[in-house]
Amino acid sequence: MFNETEHTVFLPHDRLGALLAAIRAGGWQCVGPRVEQGTIVMAPLAEDEDLPRGVQAEQAPGQYRLGTDAKRRHFAWANGPQAIKPLIFAPQETLWRVARDADGRLAFETVMPDAPKLAVIGVRACDLAALALQDAHFLRKGRTDAHYGARRAQLFLVAVQCAVPASTCFCASTGDGPTPTVGYDLALAELDEGFVAVAGSAPGRAVLHALGLAEASPVQIAAAREQGDAAAAAQTRRLPGRDLREALMARLKHPQWDAVAERCLACGNCTAVCPTCFCHTEHDIPALDGASSRHEREWDSCFGETHGHLHGFNVRPDIRTRYRQWLTHKLAGWHDQFGRSGCVGCGRCIAWCPAGIDFTAEVAALTGASGGSGMEER
Repeated sequence: MFNETEHTVFLPHDRLGALLAAIRAGGWQCVGPRVEQGTIVMAPLAEDEDLPRGVQAEQAPGQYRLGTDAKRRHFAWANGPQAIKPLIFAPQETLWRVARDADGRLAFETVMPDAPKLAVIGVRACDLAALALQDAHFLRKGRTDAHYGARRAQLFLVAVQCAVPASTCFCASTGDGPTPTVGYDLALAELDEGFVAVAGSAPGRAVLHALGLAEASPVQIAAAREQGDAAAAAQTRRLPGRDLREALMARLKHPQWDAVAERCLACGNCTAVCPTCFCHTEHDIPALDGASSRHEREWDSCFGETHGHLHGFNVRPDIRTRYRQWLTHKLAGWHDQFGRSGCVGCGRCIAWCPAGIDFTAEVAALTGASGGSGMEER
């Protein structure tokens, strides 16, 4: 974002509604941040006034609380519990149906989702990185998930720079933020008087062109860059490295696994809010008359007792082994699957853990680093 090859324009705050109108004119429905039940969630936007303004989100281990932003910015919050994932990898959906015809034969029918053109407003850099990992899993060559692919093809992504990171954020240490660099159609950096904007795709360029905006000044571009650098420097949590595979796999019997198991509730909150977790289960729901059945897919968690159940025994019978599976898969096994860690530093697992378990602190204790919060720069 903001490199010399990009055409950078400036969008005043009072033209934000015009931007949403131009997006809708392209056929996309807008989804963006809304304040609901004391949190910021992604929901349909009827008009630009639906976007929260002057709101911040104060986050800490096991804590999330909305506050106020004196500068009355639209995106002065780091993230809410949702990412892009629920919009494309549905928490629950029907994959196919089967029914008996008049002759008693079984007839199978694929059930494809309704996949409207969807514009997601307010996407964070960490969630763009998470989306790339979801793509790597669900859109593998020869093994493409049709339901995921149908929704993914319809997305228009408007990313925003995180200028006000939460205390739980550590995306700078994973290399995934706070400034968007790839994967967006449009990217915005919010300044006091408006937004520095760049396009990352042909549809994005068409939307900006329709607005007839003036070019951003060198001062505005520099301010956006400096703002991103300051946000990265302000993060107090970080992982001790981007490839912890060998360090973690050498510590599978470390006493820290027992220590965290004493606090972990195995509730699965961390996997539900994680933007990269993709575990799911499938089951059949027969009709009461026995004439038909639906085959359903829904999110699952490696913290659930049934997740590790095999015929006759459970490979992960306790919270210790379930937490270890989650953390080592996220930070170690993903390197074998996808060539990088499965953590993008969004910090959701820290804020939304009811026991207040700090992911970065656990990694620091396991690897012997200097600590999760306030760790020295590696």
